[in-house]
Amino acid sequence: MAKIIIEGGHRLHGTVRIGGAKNAVLPILAASILASSGTSVIEEVPSLLDAEYMAATIASLGADVRRKPGQVMVNATNLREVEPPHELVRQMRASFVVAGPLLARTGEAVIAMPGGCNIGPRPVDLHIKGLEAMGAQARIENGCVHFVAPKGGLHGARIYLDIPSVGATQNIMMAACLARGQTVIENAAKEPENVDLANYLNAMGARVRGAGTDTIRIEGVRELHGANHSVIPDRIEAGTFLIAGAVAGDGVYVENAVSQHLSSLLAKLEEAGAEIVDDVRGIHIWPIPTRRIRALDVKTHYHPAYPTDLQAPMMAALCVAEGTSTITETVFENRFKHAGELQRMGAEIHIEGRTAIVEGIERLSGAEVTATDLRAGAALVIAGLVADGLTTVSGLHHIDRGYENLVGKFQALGARIRRIEQDRVPRSSSVAVV
Repeated sequence: MAKIIIEGGHRLHGTVRIGGAKNAVLPILAASILASSGTSVIEEVPSLLDAEYMAATIASLGADVRRKPGQVMVNATNLREVEPPHELVRQMRASFVVAGPLLARTGEAVIAMPGGCNIGPRPVDLHIKGLEAMGAQARIENGCVHFVAPKGGLHGARIYLDIPSVGATQNIMMAACLARGQTVIENAAKEPENVDLANYLNAMGARVRGAGTDTIRIEGVRELHGANHSVIPDRIEAGTFLIAGAVAGDGVYVENAVSQHLSSLLAKLEEAGAEIVDDVRGIHIWPIPTRRIRALDVKTHYHPAYPTDLQAPMMAALCVAEGTSTITETVFENRFKHAGELQRMGAEIHIEGRTAIVEGIERLSGAEVTATDLRAGAALVIAGLVADGLTTVSGLHHIDRGYENLVGKFQALGARIRRIEQDRVPRSSSVAVV
């Protein structure tokens, strides 16, 4: 079993460069199948398991997918399938966003109910309702959702989302690009990754306006073409290193981080006592002289509020803060599983419903712990950096889904950290590596 071993107590310093955003590249790869001509060239693609799964998913539909380090080229001229393999779709929840573009492009889509991290119910009902409003028929059968477009294709509609679901916004936005007439998405998700998707769609010839606000308007066009696009930096990876720099650093520069994408986190880190200076290339962070951050009250919510994906890393940091912190999780109801692993390291955490009360202690103790989901894995690594002795983290398949070379990047900052490797999930043979 692959493991990460961390010797705590060594301060971080230096520069770490952030790669392309996982949560942007996945829908962008899915959107590539909308193009009926030309080749898309997507840059700044991180080497992650989720990116491999999505590339294999669209390749299984008949797209010609070729990869180079940091780059994916997609030609979807000859799509021939409407049902990606269940074993790929069930690896991650983001795979469900192929439904919208596949339905719009071919008139049919059969998508298995998705998998991913076990952090609470994440139903796809908003995806289904949105596509049904555009004329699609949908039925759930044998663990799959079967979509069929009406004769003449999808049509525009006004769609209000009960919650600003990121995935539903993406699916509807992509499907609407080839629908007849105008589609309006109200209470749309405002995440930067959705803005990046909209920019890519517009480069393909789509007409999308308002991404990044709560109302998105899409004028349907007859066809889209391949385009060149560079993926935005990963704000969650950047946030993870900023939190680590605040609690275990002596001056860390997070290169390629975009402060506008991280305003809620930066405000909390400054409230905790860290000094932050951003420039055109990234963000500097320095800890307070006492090297112990101050306690915080954190509440997750939809963007631009504090992101749920940075809740676990922040909890790890607050375990060694001065004072008592509270963390309230409003997005997912089952996202405190990492608390039990942190308790194995001596953390004093009490869960009351959707709120975690964290009593800060001076130091954690190294232990054998297991990542329960993607962001929990990053949290346990941060905890290991500030713990006495050795910490061993297993469950690395979660970390590999969303962090590219996490160990190598921490090593470059001076952390005493290493990985005992095992074979990764093999890439699909339908994705050419050139």
